[in-house]
Formats: sequence, C-alpha cells, structure tokens
Amino acid sequence: MTALHQAPATTRIAALDVIRGVAILGTLGTNIWIFTNPQGPAAALNVTLDSGVAHVEAALRWLANGKFLALLTLLFGIGLELQYRSARRRGGRWPGWYLWRAGLLFTEGLLHYVLIFEYDVLMSYAVTSVLVAHLIGRSDRAQRGWMIAMGTVHVAFIGLTTVGMLHGNVSMDMPPTDRYSHGSYLEQVSARLTEWGAFRAEAIFVIPLSTLLFLAGARLYRAGVFDVDRQQLRNRLMLFGFGIGVPLNLVTTFAGPSWFMVDRYILPPLIALGLLGLIPTVLTTMRGEPGVLRRGLTSVGRTALSCYVFQNLVAAILCYGWGLGLATRFDWARPWWVLLAWAAICASFMTLSAWWLRRFERGPLEAAWNWAYRLPQR
Repeated sequence: MTALHQAPATTRIAALDVIRGVAILGTLGTNIWIFTNPQGPAAALNVTLDSGVAHVEAALRWLANGKFLALLTLLFGIGLELQYRSARRRGGRWPGWYLWRAGLLFTEGLLHYVLIFEYDVLMSYAVTSVLVAHLIGRSDRAQRGWMIAMGTVHVAFIGLTTVGMLHGNVSMDMPPTDRYSHGSYLEQVSARLTEWGAFRAEAIFVIPLSTLLFLAGARLYRAGVFDVDRQQLRNRLMLFGFGIGVPLNLVTTFAGPSWFMVDRYILPPLIALGLLGLIPTVLTTMRGEPGVLRRGLTSVGRTALSCYVFQNLVAAILCYGWGLGLATRFDWARPWWVLLAWAAICASFMTLSAWWLRRFERGPLEAAWNWAYRLPQR
C-alpha cells in the first residue's frame, strides 16, 4: 500500500503532518537570515547584490523566501476545512467554537510577537481565519468571487508598491540598529511594543493573500489533492509552481531591491502550490517503514505550533547579544554558518519532537492550547 490511501482519514492526516513539518522548518529557513544579522531584522531585509558573497546569499535566501510561509498558509486553509467538516459531522454550529480557537491563536501570536519575534504570522492567521470561517461553507461561486477579489486587492497593492519602489517614491529601507547585537532582551521587547506599526505592517497587508490561500487550500483538499488517483491534479500544481513560479522568482531575486515585494509576496505562493503537489507525490512512491527524515518531519508536523514558536526562541538565544551572540561572532562566516545554524536547529527539533511524542500525546503548546480551548466548555 502507498503512503497516501484514498479512503482512511488517518493516512491523509499523516501526509499533512509531513507537509506541515516541511513548512515549519522551511519558515525557519526564511527567519534564520533575520536572526543571524547582527544589525537586526531591519537590516536583514536590506539585501544588496554588491559582491559575490552577496549573490550566493541571495541564491540561498531564494530557496526559502516566502515559499514555505505560503505553504503553511495553504495548510491552515486545509485545517480550517477539516474543522468545518468535523463540526458538520457532529451537527454543531459553525463557526461556533471555531471563533474561540481563532481568539486563542491570536493571543498565542501576540505573546510570540511581544516576547520572541517581530515577524510572527499567527496573529495574521487568526484574523484571516475569522473571515474564512464565514466563507468556508458558502457556495463555490461565492468562494471563487472572494478569491478573485482578494487576489486582485493583493496584486494591486504589491504592484503599486513596486512601481513606487522602482521610481524611488517608496522605500523598504529601515535603519540598522545594534539593539540585537548588544541590547538587552527587555530593550527588544520594548521596541516591539513601540515600533508596532513597522513590525506589524506585513501581518496586515498579507491578509488578502492569506484569505486567498486559505480558500485555495480548502478547495484543493476538497478536490482530492492527497488522493492516490488525483496525480493529474498534483502534476498540474507542480507544472504551474515549478514551470512558471520558479523561473520568474529567480529573475526577481536578482533584479534588485525594487522587486522585493514581488519576489516575496507574488511568486512564492505559486511555488508553494508546486510543493503541495510535489510532497504528496513523493510520499506515494515510498514503501516500507518511514525513515529517520520522514519520522522527524512527521513529529515536527504533529507539534507544529510548539516547533514554530520554540525554534524562533532558540534562534534568538543563539544569535542575539543577550544570548550567545553568535550573529556577531560568526558574521565573518556568512552565509555558510547560517546554513549550519538552520540545519542544527532543524535536526534538534526533529529529534526533540519525536522524543516528546513518545511520552505525550501533544506538543507542550498544543496541550496548553487544547486545555484553554476546552476550558469554557466545562
């Protein structure tokens, strides 16, 4: 039997766990460049192609930039679809208690933002999920209309911003700071509170894109993207994502900083669709017991919330001045030490999550989240 059977729900969930694990570790592949920049998140976004090493770093950044975040967004849409189906099977109200789930997710994201990381995505996902929860049960026509509308708003915003950047009227530059190399932890927390507008801008303007991808993920799940007999659908996704998205994204990566918005927010979601087709395709070819890599990815996928938050915390401890300060110590070894840091954190979390799940049913944050979700129902 293949890794993805058509009938049993458990195998579909297993496939989702693998893809979710890939997405979680892939988002770290983007975030690690932020953590390892001695001048902080602002400087990490100001990439200039002024040397051979800079070109190498740009190529390495391209591998993850925006793609796995978009894949994670598609998976959130699939998760919302599963919650909707579960509620309908139970005969419960919808969105009903799902809105409480969204509130908990927003709270989790808020704490993650304030205490750990400037570019948290959970708050944005929580807001998006409230909107999509009211759309998920509507007709196909209504959902397509919303997808077209949200896609149009997103492309228009990115297009206008890019035109402004090309003409010098809009700039993404932010002044670098030594807050991350020499400042205290409390100084960083204070900066996240006082510079809320700058750090949370992305979480706001990606809501139309997130809405589009949530709905796309739900519709692809309904279309059977994980079913054995839907390989043609997966092939189309791979052709679209890798045949169109990859070449165009390579062009924008090296086209200069004025194309930053297109490079991160337009083309990576296309490649994410290709990944959503590729990973299940690879899984269908596997025989026998899962290997170490697949078991590790599955474990990360089953503890996705914990791994997402704690991998950012570990990266902060390793890189920032109030921790081990490795970003400053190894700045001379960029970009290669960044890859080693990413690989070491990934290997650690695959190992730790597998160890944890041998002893507990859920990850630590998943368990706390589940307790909080059930608390009002007692």
